[in-house]
Amino acid sequence: QVQLVESGGGLVQPGGSLRLSCAASGSIFSINNMGWYRQAPGKQRELVAVITDSGNTGYADSVKGRFTISRDNAKNTVFLQMNSLKAEDTAVYYCYADIRRRGSMGASAYWGQGTQVTVSS
Repeated sequence: QVQLVESGGGLVQPGGSLRLSCAASGSIFSINNMGWYRQAPGKQRELVAVITDSGNTGYADSVKGRFTISRDNAKNTVFLQMNSLKAEDTAVYYCYADIRRRGSMGASAYWGQGTQVTVSS
């Protein structure tokens, strides 16, 4: 089975930094897009950043200039470097990957388990 495992969340003070990691494993043929969503209590899940297999990136306006998404294709891993964190960044962060499984021509979106990021003094 395909699974995504996240790490790197935690408590940080405003202005601080965190780096999230998400590694995909299992019966994987290829991975196209990878990215990060976040969800705060009472709010819908929102896209934070995305990166294609060729390295093209996109960011939500609220994090542009502060967050950087990257990936290590050899390790099927996507990262989110978060700098200058604000209280508004507090949320559960979920990674995702658009994955084609071995033996399949179709791709599906897979999700990590979520990791809590809390920005507070």
